[in-house]
Amino acid sequence: MRIDILTILPQLLSGPFSDSILQRAQNKGLVEIHLHDIREYSRDKHHKVDDYAFGGGAGMVMQIDPIYRCVEVLKSEREYDEVIYMTPDGHRLDQKECNELSLKKNLMILAGHYKGVDERVRELLITREISIGDYVLSGGELAGAVLSDAVIRLIPGVLNDETSALSDSFQDNLLSPPVYTRPANYKGHKVPEILTSGNTRAIEEWRHEKSLERTKARRPDLLED
Repeated sequence: MRIDILTILPQLLSGPFSDSILQRAQNKGLVEIHLHDIREYSRDKHHKVDDYAFGGGAGMVMQIDPIYRCVEVLKSEREYDEVIYMTPDGHRLDQKECNELSLKKNLMILAGHYKGVDERVRELLITREISIGDYVLSGGELAGAVLSDAVIRLIPGVLNDETSALSDSFQDNLLSPPVYTRPANYKGHKVPEILTSGNTRAIEEWRHEKSLERTKARRPDLLED
């Protein structure tokens, strides 16, 4: 998979992609992540990429031309399955969508700033709009990193144990069950005996039951589906 991220702050994204699972995925050749500075596509001598909103009002708006030029260059080099805009008013990201996107080959992600992008960017270039929650960040970079992380970890070979992602919360519309590790007894607080019984079938039944209990208590809306 290849992910291209368009941003005015590429340095903000150097950290999330240079360590841990995302770095290992790149080292293994399972994913390529490329950051593109939108300012480099500005025709303005000061590399300006924003301007005042028509009609007045507070806040600046990202101009269409630098974004359009950047997208045009990238599309001339390869085909993209999706051009994604990270925005608070987009479709709220869920595990099902992450699973779907993990099967794609080339993704482009646009990180917005200020009051957002010129609406014509959304009309002419964007194929999918995604939100990571009902709140507003200073920019779309961190949201883009969240999306990338959620998608990349699902690619076969990225996780050391490929079955690990299958037992994550939301994969089957349930929250994950409680998990424990050594010591089995910590200051009188013991691990449930079933987990040390060695009875695989009973353990799986216990985990499913606990997943249901936790989902009913914390996210009953998931069970409505």
